[in-house]
Amino acid sequence: MSGVGYRQLWAADPAGWRAAGSAWAGLTGSVDRHADELAGTAGRLQSGWSGAAATAANGRLTGLRDEVTSVAPALIETDQALAELAGQLAVAKAQLAEAVARAEAAGLTVDRAGVVRAAPAQPASTAAIAVAGVASALRAAIERADAADRAAADRLTELARAAGAGWASQAPPGRPAAGAPPSVVRAWWSGLTPAQRRWLVGHEPALVGALDGVPVAARDQANRLLLGARREELLAERRRLSARVPPGPLASIRLRALAARLAGLDALTERLAGGAPRAYLLGLDPTGEGRVVVALDDPDHADRVLTYVPGMTAGLDDAPGELGRAARVLARCAALAPGERSAAVLWLDYDAPDFLTEAASSGQARDAGPALHRFQEGLRATHEGPPARQTVLGHSYGSLVVGVAAREHGLAADALMFVGSPGVGVAHADELGVPAGQVWASRAPDDVIRLARPVDELGRPALLGAAPLAAVLAWPDRPGSELWFGHDPADAGFGGRVFRSGRGGHAGYWEPDNPALDGMARVVLGR
Repeated sequence: MSGVGYRQLWAADPAGWRAAGSAWAGLTGSVDRHADELAGTAGRLQSGWSGAAATAANGRLTGLRDEVTSVAPALIETDQALAELAGQLAVAKAQLAEAVARAEAAGLTVDRAGVVRAAPAQPASTAAIAVAGVASALRAAIERADAADRAAADRLTELARAAGAGWASQAPPGRPAAGAPPSVVRAWWSGLTPAQRRWLVGHEPALVGALDGVPVAARDQANRLLLGARREELLAERRRLSARVPPGPLASIRLRALAARLAGLDALTERLAGGAPRAYLLGLDPTGEGRVVVALDDPDHADRVLTYVPGMTAGLDDAPGELGRAARVLARCAALAPGERSAAVLWLDYDAPDFLTEAASSGQARDAGPALHRFQEGLRATHEGPPARQTVLGHSYGSLVVGVAAREHGLAADALMFVGSPGVGVAHADELGVPAGQVWASRAPDDVIRLARPVDELGRPALLGAAPLAAVLAWPDRPGSELWFGHDPADAGFGGRVFRSGRGGHAGYWEPDNPALDGMARVVLGR
C-alpha cells in the first residue's frame, strides 16, 4: 500500500492486515516444536554417545536450536507491525468517513479521486470555506494512513535486513539498576541498537518483560516468549499436588484453584493469539493467585489510554473476564470517537484480597501503590508522539488501590475514575493530585458497597473477628457519606464529579445498557 491516496484508503482492509499479522505470530508454535525436537535429539545423543564427536554434534544441535528460537521474536514483531498498521488504517478510514459525511451534510460532493466540490448554487464565499474544511480533513486522514504505511514498511524492511544478516549479536553492556525510574530505563533502552534490543528480548525476556520504561512492543515480545514456561510452571505444580495419594483437603482446594488459574491462562493465551484490537502482554506471574498486565491495542501509539485496576478476588483465573470489562469500555470509546485511537490496559499486578477480612484492611492497597505508580510513569515514558490522555479506573477494592497510589506516590494520570468504591483513602478529591474536575465516580443505586460504613474503632476489631461480613458492611444501613475507607467519592461533598449508573449491583457497570459504560468511555475520551 505504497503512496496511500483517497481510493487506496477507501479500499484498505484493516481486518485483513490484522489477520495477516496473527498468521505470522501463529508460526511461533512451529518454531517451538522444532526447537523442542532439536533439544530432544540432543538429549538422546548425550545419553548414549561421548567423546569429541559427540561434543561437536551437541554443540551444533544447540546452535541450531538457538537459531530456530531466535526467529520467534521476529515473528511476533511482524505481527505487531501489521497490527499497528491495521489500527492506524482503521482510525484513518473512520476519519475519512467522517469527512465525507461532513461534506454531504454541507451539500458538497467528493469525487472518486477525493476532490471536493461545491454545488453551483452555493454562495462562493461560504462554499470555499466548507470545501477547504472538508479537504483538510480528507488530507489529514490520508496523511495518517500514508505515515502508517511507511512506518510499517520501514519496520518490516529493517526486520528483513536483520534476518539476512543473522540474528546473532553481542550482549549489550550494562543493565538498569534495580528500582531505576522508568525514565532512566527508557533512556537506557533508547541507547541500544536494534540488534542489542533483540538480543535482550531473546536471551533475557524475564528482565525485558518486567521493566517499566521499556516500550510496550518489546515487553510484549519478551512476555510471549515466556508463556510456555509459565504454563509449564503451573502444570508442574499440578503434578506435585496430584502425586499426593490420597490428596488431603488442602491439596484438593489448591488443585481446584490451580485448575482455575490454568483455565484463565489458556483463555488469555487464546486471546493473545488473535482478535481485534491486538492484545499486548506486559506482565505475567502465575504464582500465588496469579498476576497479569494486558493491553488492548498499543498504549505507546494511542491518543487515549485507560488503565483498569480490578478489585477483590481478582486473579489469573478471572483475568479474561476482567479484560472483557476493559474491552467494553474500549469498544464504547471507538463507537463514540471512531476517529481517535484508544487503548485499554488491565492492570492486575497486585495481590487482591480474597476474603472480607483482608478487604477490610488497606494493607494490600498500600503494597500495590509503588508498582502502579511505576507502571503509569512507564506509560508516559514510552509513549510516542504527543502525550496521550491517561485515565486510571478502579473498581471496588481497586479504587482504594488507585486512591492510595495517587495520594502516597502520585500517578501519571490526567483523570481518575472510581466505580463501586468503598472509599479511596482520602477525604476530598483535591488530595489525589490530578487536575481539577478530573476525579470521577459512579455508584449503582443497588450496589451493596453503599453499606460499607465505618464502625467505631473500638468495635471494629471485635466485629471483624466475630462477623466479618457484618463488620465490612456495617449493618444496619445508615445514612451518611462516610464509607469504610473514607468519604464516598460518588458523594457531592467529596469534590469530584459523578456520572450516572443504572441498577446492576456491584458488577453491572459494564453492562451494555448501563449509562455508566458511556460515562466511563466519555471520561477516557475527555468529553
